[in-house]
Amino acid sequence: MFQLQEYKGSKEEQFALATAQLIALVEGESSRIANLANASALLGQFLKEINWAGFYLMEGDQLVLGPFQGLPACVRIPLGRGVCGTAALQRRTVRVDDVEQFPGHIACDAASRSEIVIPMIKYGELLGVLDIDSPLKNRFDEEDERLLEQFTAELVKRL
Repeated sequence: MFQLQEYKGSKEEQFALATAQLIALVEGESSRIANLANASALLGQFLKEINWAGFYLMEGDQLVLGPFQGLPACVRIPLGRGVCGTAALQRRTVRVDDVEQFPGHIACDAASRSEIVIPMIKYGELLGVLDIDSPLKNRFDEEDERLLEQFTAELVKRL
């Protein structure tokens, strides 16, 4: 399989290629779990310097672990708790440069130093969140945030 992380274009071009591959993987597939599994595998292959990429899905009033790439993770996260619960409760992307400075951070992987969480909202309903961790502080910038939000929006359209 073509490894996107070897592509030498701009970050914008790399994300465009990853998004095109995502659409090809999920278009026409009705299984939400299969689509999220392929999306997390694609992100795990495509993004450099990360140690976890996956999804938490809304079940009742909490987030429950969904498909992911990385070490075993926390299974249930209450809304408002940690970076994932905060992003879900506030329904906005939360980018944390240093997780040790985030009040209430949930340390599922002690190696994680920075994190970005993007809510997945469709027709006003919170489906869950995309969570990506890195072992590096300051791994995610404003451009990553914008491009990951676009990637997530394309995925949500197809869920």
